[in-house]
Amino acid sequence: MSNDLKRTLNLKDSISVVVGSMVGCGIFIVSADISRMVGNAWFLLLVWIIAGLFSLSGAIAYAEPVLNIKEDGGQYMFLKKMFNDVVAFLYGWSLLLVIQTATIAAVCIAVGKFLGILFPQISSNIYLIDFAHLKISTQQICALIICCLLTYINSKGVKYGVITQNIFTVTKVLSIVGIIVFGIFFGCNFETISANFVNTVSSADFSFANIEIIAAATVGAIFAMVTWNNITFISGEVKEPEKNIPLALLWGVVIVMVLYVLINILYVFSIPIEQIKTAPEDIVAVVLMQNITGPIGEFIIALIIMISACGSANGLIMTGARVYYQMAKDNLLFRSLAQINNKTNVPVNSLLLQCFWSSVFILFCGNYSELLDYVIYAALIFYVLTVIGIFVYRHKYKDTIQNKVNSLYGIFFIAVGSFIIYSLTIHKFANSMKTLLIIATGIPIYYAWQKFRIQKNLCKKQ
Repeated sequence: MSNDLKRTLNLKDSISVVVGSMVGCGIFIVSADISRMVGNAWFLLLVWIIAGLFSLSGAIAYAEPVLNIKEDGGQYMFLKKMFNDVVAFLYGWSLLLVIQTATIAAVCIAVGKFLGILFPQISSNIYLIDFAHLKISTQQICALIICCLLTYINSKGVKYGVITQNIFTVTKVLSIVGIIVFGIFFGCNFETISANFVNTVSSADFSFANIEIIAAATVGAIFAMVTWNNITFISGEVKEPEKNIPLALLWGVVIVMVLYVLINILYVFSIPIEQIKTAPEDIVAVVLMQNITGPIGEFIIALIIMISACGSANGLIMTGARVYYQMAKDNLLFRSLAQINNKTNVPVNSLLLQCFWSSVFILFCGNYSELLDYVIYAALIFYVLTVIGIFVYRHKYKDTIQNKVNSLYGIFFIAVGSFIIYSLTIHKFANSMKTLLIIATGIPIYYAWQKFRIQKNLCKKQ
C-alpha cells in the first residue's frame, strides 16, 4: 500500500466527470414536481434558467480556489484553508453521512425504478424480505447491486472508472440531444405552446410569495445539477489541475445547462402543463416520447434514464472516495482510509466505506424525494460557505494571492443560494432540521477524534 495518487486524467476526462456526474435522472423527473409547485410554464423554465445560472456562477467562482489552493482534496481542502480543520471536517463528515452517499443511493434507486419498466418484477412493492418493520424490495436489491458493481469497477483502477464514465457520458449526452432534435421535429405543436404561454401569462406574477415558491422549487433543478464540484475532489489525479479543472467546470456546466434548458423548452412546447404536472411516476420524458412514438417511448426513456443514472452514480462513487482519503491523510479519519492499493492506485478502503454507507441508505430509506431534501439542504450550506470563504481567503492571503475571479459571480451565488436555503427552511422545516442535526453531530465527533489522537500519541511516546 502507498499514499499517493497518480495524475492520469486529461481535460476530456475531466469534462466527462463533470457532465457525467451532473446528468443523472433528475432532468427526466423533477420538472413534474417543479410545475406543480410553480403552476405554469413560464415559471418552470425560469426555475431551470435560475438553477443553470446559479450552477454556472458557482463553477466560475470555484475556479479561484482551484487556481490558488494547490493541495489535493478539492472543496474539503478549500474549506480547510479558508477557515479551519473543524469546518473542513464538518464538510467531509456531511459528505460521507448524507451529501455524497445519499445522492449515490438516490441515483441507484432511480436505476432500479426505471429498470422496473423493462422488468416488472423489479418494483418497490415486491418484497424479498418482509419481516416486522424490515421491508426490502426487489427495487432496493437492484439498487444495491448497481452500487456495489460500480464500486467494484472503480476499485480496479481509475482508468476503469474513467472509461466507464466516458462511455456513459457520451451515450447519455447523445441520447438527450437525440430526444431534443426528435422532439423539435415531431413533438412541438402550436396549440400546446399557446395554451402553456399565451393563456397563462397573467398568472406569472412576481409577488414575494411566488418568489419564495420559485426558490423552493429550484431545489429540484439544482439537484439535477448539484454535483459539478465533484471534479475538485479528484484534483490529485488530474493532469495540470490549475488549467484543466477550471476549464472542465466551465465547459461541463455550460453543456449541462444548455441541454437541461432545451429539453424543458421541448417539454412545454410539446406537452400541456397539466399533463406535465400529472406525469405518471413524475417521468415527464415518458409522456413526451409516448406522445411522439406511442407505447415504445416508455421503454426508450427507461433505457436512456438507466444509462444516465448509472453514469452519474459512477462519477459520484469515483470522486467522493477521494475526500475521505484526503481526510484520513490529514488524520481526521482512520488512517486505513488513506491507503492506496499498489496495483490499482485507488483508495479502495474509502471506496468500500462509501459503498457501505450508500447501501445503508438504499436498504433503510429507499425514498428518492426524502433523500433529495437531505442532500440539497446540506450541499447548499457548504456551497454557499465555500464561496463566502473565497472572500475570507482573499483577506487572509491578500499579499500572496495571485488569481482572482470577478466577485459578481460569487455574490450572485451567495445571494441566490442563501435565499434558497431560507425558503427550504420555511417550506420543508422538518427535513431541514434533520439535516442540520446530521451536520452538527460532526462537532462532538471531531473533538472526540482529536482527544483520541492525542491519547494515542501519548501512549506511543510512553
